[in-house]
Amino acid sequence: MRPPDTKNTQRIGLLLVPNFALMSYASATEPLRAANLIAGTDLYDVVQLSVDGNAVLNSSGLSVACAALAEGGPSCHTIFVCAGGSPRDWLPAEAGHGTLRKLSRQGVRIGGISSGAYVLAAAGLLDNRDFTIHWEHAGVLREAFPHLSPRQARYVIDGDRVTCAGGIAPLDMMHAMISERMGSHFARRVCDWYLHTAVAEPGAPQRGSAPERFGTHHPALLAVLEKMEASIEHPLGRREMAKLVRVSTRHLDRLFSENLDKGFLETYRDIRLDHARRLVEQSPLSVGEIAFACGFSSAGHFSRAFKARFQATPYALREKISSE
Repeated sequence: MRPPDTKNTQRIGLLLVPNFALMSYASATEPLRAANLIAGTDLYDVVQLSVDGNAVLNSSGLSVACAALAEGGPSCHTIFVCAGGSPRDWLPAEAGHGTLRKLSRQGVRIGGISSGAYVLAAAGLLDNRDFTIHWEHAGVLREAFPHLSPRQARYVIDGDRVTCAGGIAPLDMMHAMISERMGSHFARRVCDWYLHTAVAEPGAPQRGSAPERFGTHHPALLAVLEKMEASIEHPLGRREMAKLVRVSTRHLDRLFSENLDKGFLETYRDIRLDHARRLVEQSPLSVGEIAFACGFSSAGHFSRAFKARFQATPYALREKISSE
């Protein structure tokens, strides 16, 4: 067994993107601080970076001083792009794409936290790679980069690419990275420091289970609901869904009515419209493209259904977001 590496200080860079999530940032950096305290030496040196070297505001409105990526990046062992928000917030990171590619060629390990994987995808750093992204941004990434397929995992380590779904998942990711360097016993001590007693496996789900999300435990109904979530662009009919779970269409209607107080069509439409809202808020797709991506036959039909559910048209919601 290789002895723990306590002689060299690893520099970990956080490339901060405007409106990065404070929770994700803390979950990634605090375990490294605790590791230094427990070891009694500087195992890790955390540096905050931005593309231009200017301070960056996080999701709570706090300003974080940063060094420039081009200047501080080359000395890093690993750089994580830490992002949140929406594509509008990720635009400043485009200026750093070339620098990230250069750093990768120089041997710097590159990672993404929360929606940071979107920035890596845009930089061409996730082609032919296994990776993950926060579930809220997965649909946006697939629409923008159809050749990529993120996994719904808490974190994924694929050689010199490390991606994480954000939230508290970086705690699990850092446990793996500290274990990789210092051994599992030491990493366990770091987790205990933060009362993080249940370390999740990499492939553990990002979201609550289907029974928790939908408020039902009926197996046939859950199978249909999960199929609805997986077939947004090309919705399946009632007959096909009933055949999938081997019940009659009448019985399927009864399951929806008794368990959800909503019908089959209304439930399916709401699932598609909720996905559409995320695309309106986060993606650069036109309203017409979003309509077809969510299984609507026309932009007009989509806009009417959207307004009925959210009391605003897709255009109005997008305009409101742009003006904020």
